[in-house]
Amino acid sequence: MTMRPPVPVPTLSRRAKLVIGVIAVLLVLFTVIGTLTNVYVDYLWFDETGYTEVFWTELQTRALLFAVAGVATGGLVALSVYLAYRFRPTFRPMSLEQQNLERYRQSLEPRRVVVLTAVAVVLGLFAGFTAQGSWETWLQFRNSTDFGTTDPQFGLDNSFFVFDYPFYRLALGFGFAIVILALIGSLLTHYVFGGLRLQTPGQKLSGAARVQLSVLLGVFVALKAVAYWLDRYGTVYSDRGGVFTGASYTDVNALLPAKTILVFVAVICAVAFFANIVVRNFALPAASLVLLMLSSLVIGVAYPAIVQQFVVRPTPDEREAPYIARAIDATREAYDIADVDYVNYAQDQTGDSASDADAAQAAAELSGSPTVENIRLLDPNVLAPTFTALQQIRNVYGFPERLDVDRYTVDGVTQDYVVAVRELDQTNLSDNQSSWINRHTVYTHGNGFVAAPANQVVTGQNDGGQPNFTGASDLPTTGDIPVDQTRIYYGELLNDNGTDVYSVVGAADGEGPREFDRPESGGGDEGQVNSTYDGSGGVSIGSFFRQLTFAIYYRERNFILSGAVNDNSRVLYVRDPLDRVEKAAPFLTVDGDPYPAVVDGRVTWILDGYTTSDAFPYAEQMELGEATTDALTGTGTTALPNETFNYVRNSVKATVDAYDGTVTLYAWDDQDPVLQTYMKAFPGIVQPRSDMSDDLVSHVRYPEDLFKLQRDVLTRYHVSDAGDFYNQNDRWQIPSDPTRNTDQAQPPYYILSQRPGDSGATFQLTSALNAFNRENLSAFISASADPATYGELQVLRLPGNTPYQGPSQVQNAMTSNETVASNLNILRQGSTVQFGNLLTLPIGNAGLLYVEPVYVQSQDNNGFPLLQKVIVNYQGRIGYGDTLAQGLDQVFGAGTGDAAPDGGSTSGGGGGSSPPTTSAPTTTSPPADGGAGTVVDSATAQAIAQIQQALQDLAAAQQAGDFAAVGAAQQALADASAAFEAAQSSASASSAPASPTG
Repeated sequence: MTMRPPVPVPTLSRRAKLVIGVIAVLLVLFTVIGTLTNVYVDYLWFDETGYTEVFWTELQTRALLFAVAGVATGGLVALSVYLAYRFRPTFRPMSLEQQNLERYRQSLEPRRVVVLTAVAVVLGLFAGFTAQGSWETWLQFRNSTDFGTTDPQFGLDNSFFVFDYPFYRLALGFGFAIVILALIGSLLTHYVFGGLRLQTPGQKLSGAARVQLSVLLGVFVALKAVAYWLDRYGTVYSDRGGVFTGASYTDVNALLPAKTILVFVAVICAVAFFANIVVRNFALPAASLVLLMLSSLVIGVAYPAIVQQFVVRPTPDEREAPYIARAIDATREAYDIADVDYVNYAQDQTGDSASDADAAQAAAELSGSPTVENIRLLDPNVLAPTFTALQQIRNVYGFPERLDVDRYTVDGVTQDYVVAVRELDQTNLSDNQSSWINRHTVYTHGNGFVAAPANQVVTGQNDGGQPNFTGASDLPTTGDIPVDQTRIYYGELLNDNGTDVYSVVGAADGEGPREFDRPESGGGDEGQVNSTYDGSGGVSIGSFFRQLTFAIYYRERNFILSGAVNDNSRVLYVRDPLDRVEKAAPFLTVDGDPYPAVVDGRVTWILDGYTTSDAFPYAEQMELGEATTDALTGTGTTALPNETFNYVRNSVKATVDAYDGTVTLYAWDDQDPVLQTYMKAFPGIVQPRSDMSDDLVSHVRYPEDLFKLQRDVLTRYHVSDAGDFYNQNDRWQIPSDPTRNTDQAQPPYYILSQRPGDSGATFQLTSALNAFNRENLSAFISASADPATYGELQVLRLPGNTPYQGPSQVQNAMTSNETVASNLNILRQGSTVQFGNLLTLPIGNAGLLYVEPVYVQSQDNNGFPLLQKVIVNYQGRIGYGDTLAQGLDQVFGAGTGDAAPDGGSTSGGGGGSSPPTTSAPTTTSPPADGGAGTVVDSATAQAIAQIQQALQDLAAAQQAGDFAAVGAAQQALADASAAFEAAQSSASASSAPASPTG
């Protein structure tokens, strides 16, 4: 038999090698320079903020895992391949198979070291990059803290499942990967070099190949035994029960024994493979492997399925009862809802229209309650255009799409305010303002804090319906809330679709201020005041090296060429408060709605940080982003990542100074084991709660995203009886937002009101909950944000045997009321009507009061929402007026609205180009058939006709650009409005005090 001549291996020319080498060197050089620049810029940021402990700990941990995983994977696989080559047979039987392999052997032989090294490096890099992403898993394992509670099945502290078990699974996964890769590499090497002869007659394996493969297979099966042992603990995450999470009846009584048996079978199988080193017969290990596979199918799959089908399924509620109880307790603990105060509320109400006696009782409750005087009329989700129109001052400023609600104490009175800061908004810059110099060295910051009492609006003909900016407004900033430092260098608008908006600040010695600060007081449109940043924020870039570094980082040559960059320059970057906290504390999930507050005279961003886990035993798994999404997510707030988790704590309150960017983390829940674990890993970065000033504590809110998670969980886990839970009896659901015509969840609302059982008003976050797949109301949940009672959750259980109206039904009843619908149609002529937040307010034990502001916005380019009407609903009794006081009086009787902030007002706002406010009588008697009725006398009808005609004339005049006609139409509107008010007063005085109808 003749051998084929070896096939020559093609070689590259010298020039080709040189070109390829130069290209490779340049690619490596650019990659290395880019990577080192990013790392160095990151380090400078951590050094500036004082969080270098985070930088170095994360970097060292990633490097450690990269090195260990890379060396272990690449090294062990290379060692296995080397041993296969080292003990290759010296002489190989001549066969066609071996002749075909000879050319590959001749090609590999002179390059075997290079090939082996390349394989090891590639596998090591891949494994290292994979492992370094699990740096938090290692830190949690390394610094684990006991929970102090044990799981009911194994009696282990819950820290084992949260911190240890994930790391064991990670290490086991890498063990399997290394063994499999080593096995594949060994098989290929033995095959190429004759140790494994598949098509050659005679012995198929050489002695060395048999030994090596037996060892690798034995290690693989031994790892499988470890996997079976860990699978036992994995039953605490089982979803076999269907409606609950955790070990079910089948898992405990069938799967756990099966896994234990499989551990011993796998150990026996591993011993058989190791014994094959001596026995030299694959029959025994092959038989044991078949036994393992059959056992895993019979006792690991078939037996649990039989138990589930014939033992559990006939009576699942009885069989699963003790395991459901475990899941309920664990889920409540995991989501911090174990101590909810459940109150049976308004149990004697029928859900029908309230009688006069019911209304009188509710009026008596209201008269002694601080709820009425604090009813919030300003909706922060509607008023951003209004704040912009009235408080923007210059085009370079802007407000976020969604404003915030906070509370302040002024002259001894605490009330909630709608607040915002006047931020730099570079999207508003004109073309001649958009040069690099202007964008990054002149227009560098915003200026001013703006606050309006949430329960007040301005009244009057010209500016009625506007927020009353008595808290803080204008430039220089004035108001009841003193602000020492008004410049805003860090804010929510300084992140342009994920792109960091950086600024270069600091003027050269002898050079005047360059940064635009604010318009000059009294200076008109042309005057302005400039300033130079003198805070501690930002990174100094006075040296050429740092200027070059940032030129590379931002790909901007002006860092080197521009005279605006000098020895005093500092660059401010990562300026979004949320981004700063996430970067300083990468182990936190940050609430999507940072809010500004004036704390000790400085504008400060306050953020809520969550510690989470996806490994808490028996707790229901949820999708973080999905569970926290509502009708307002993404409109001025940041959506949370859609990660799987089943444990959460609001463990950290974080602050970011709006002037110098200082990030401070406070341990709000210092009993949280997850936070304690990270505090061990990153010592010194989280300050004790006692370091928080009283002023800061007074502005702490209950976080929205956590509340949304908890209300979602409570829709199912408020049920304590295992049978009811399994059958989904008394399940609730989150109502959709009725004011936005969407199927998305109604957002929770911050209010300052008195909860049933409390002695005074507290700042709280609230939400209604419907019956499952029904629009009827089942419960009302509130979370206190008052420092004395912070975090207390109260759930008012409404009577389940009556159709108590939910938000959508209440909204429909209000907007379909004949009077309301008629007037809204008038307001929509030439304008847009927007409904504000539908607030749900408990009135002592007398039931729930619904209040909804109505905003009107002119459809011209300069229009912005103004509060023009207020709708009030109490058990079907509907009030509708220019003011809250009018609406309350219509529902509960004259004098009830005196406690409202607008109780002394009789005239609504409206004026200018906005439609006038109009009001129609709503204290009418129902018709005999029980339907909704409205009495409209001739004077009222005539006034309505005059208003409609005036609106048409105004729209025509505006379209024609006839300013004289616009003025005449506006006067006609004012006269018609006055006539309507007179007609209403006359009708109200002559009508009997019968109940308003819905």
